[in-house]
Amino acid sequence: MKWIAVASRLFRGLLLVPFLFAVPAQAQDAKPFTNEQLDQMTAQIALYPDSLLSQLLMATTYPDEFAKATAWSKAHPDAKGDDAVTAVTNENWDPSVASMVAFPEVVITLGEKPEWVKNMGDAFLAQPDDVMDSVQRLRGKAQAAGNLKSNEQITVSTQAPEPAPAAAPQTVVVQQAAPPPQMIVIAPAQPSVVYVPAYNPTVVYGAWPYAAYPPYYYPPPPGYWWSRTIATGIAWGVAIGVNNALWGGCHWGWGHSSVDINVNRYNNINVNRRLDVNSSRTSWNHDTAHRGATPYRGGDATRKSLDNKYQAGNREQFRGKDASRDASREKASQAMQDRGIADKAQGADRSAVRDKAQGADKSAARDKAQGVDRSAARDTAQGVDKSAARDKAQSADRDAARKNAQSASHDNALKGANSTQAKQQVDRGAASQKVADRSGGASRPAASSGSGNRPSAGGGASRPSGGGASRPSGGGASRPSGDGGRPGGGRKG
Repeated sequence: MKWIAVASRLFRGLLLVPFLFAVPAQAQDAKPFTNEQLDQMTAQIALYPDSLLSQLLMATTYPDEFAKATAWSKAHPDAKGDDAVTAVTNENWDPSVASMVAFPEVVITLGEKPEWVKNMGDAFLAQPDDVMDSVQRLRGKAQAAGNLKSNEQITVSTQAPEPAPAAAPQTVVVQQAAPPPQMIVIAPAQPSVVYVPAYNPTVVYGAWPYAAYPPYYYPPPPGYWWSRTIATGIAWGVAIGVNNALWGGCHWGWGHSSVDINVNRYNNINVNRRLDVNSSRTSWNHDTAHRGATPYRGGDATRKSLDNKYQAGNREQFRGKDASRDASREKASQAMQDRGIADKAQGADRSAVRDKAQGADKSAARDKAQGVDRSAARDTAQGVDKSAARDKAQSADRDAARKNAQSASHDNALKGANSTQAKQQVDRGAASQKVADRSGGASRPAASSGSGNRPSAGGGASRPSGGGASRPSGGGASRPSGDGGRPGGGRKG
């Protein structure tokens, strides 16, 4: 029985051996990469243009799919650029992996070293800021050695490090190093044309400082390079035309760099995997569904952590979408209010203009009416004045005419009367003279009841007394007393 108990304890101990060895191994596997290790890995790609570098780093986190993309490019040696990416649209690969087929020399050169792909991807997942700082260190070395400068293929520039975000995620700090005064940015000289550099890291970076960690050097495969190595030790591949295949970018900040996505370009070429975001750029987030069978550095704990981060990113995206939708609604509501205010203001302006116009019209009408009234009054007054003047003139003319007529009639009447009377008197005088001559004396008429006319002693014409017209009493013509107005009142004897 004692023997059985010992055997049982020994058996249980043997069962625990794998677990005891596994824990240190897993802990060793999760140990952060050192700066020497990181520089050794990034030396092969640190001089790539930023857009290509960012997408390559994303793609290395999916080693299994990267291997599939390598095989596809080998099977399609003439495919490159946007056309190659469009050709793999139906492949169930992460878009970052699919974008690599646009650059067959890159995916084939690096895909033939699967261990490098896995380590590079694990380092970027666990220590993204340290990887980006490694790139900046190596670019600074190449620039100091005179092997990194602008040319026909690339544009090299510097910028101040971007400020750290308010709540930057905590990352594993391997070794503290003084940040470079400027961040080095590499971009294609022509945005739609990309030249991939090939170089020997032991040459372009000058003296390598880590003897225990020599840089990796993977020469391009035969058939993919048609250029000569220039004095700087960098060879440039053929020009590859791209429009939307490059949708990644780098934000440089010492200790807090990141890679992001230009959503517009991304959606233009990834038509079946569009991003539903509310900004033109978004930070990249690793999708564990595309990792495949390759384990993570750190095992399932790393997978779970990355998966939680991815799901949280999706939830944040949807919250952002809801917030954006609410913001859009608020913006639309505000716009409607603004339009209402604007319309009201415009309405007020229109009313003011209309009232002003109406006032002007009313004023014009009033002025016109007043003008008409004034004109009418003036015309009326003038007409009255003219009529009065005319009537006065006519009345004056009539009075004058009447007076003239009366005067003329009176004068004519008197003239006629005097002439007649004078003739009668002459006739009577002549007759009397004749009678007197026959009778031997002057004939004297009988006295009349009124002041009659009496011929002058000289036998001249009869002149009424007082110098007036001779008029018998009773209003008739002056005539001698007696019948027929003859002297003596009787017949001649």
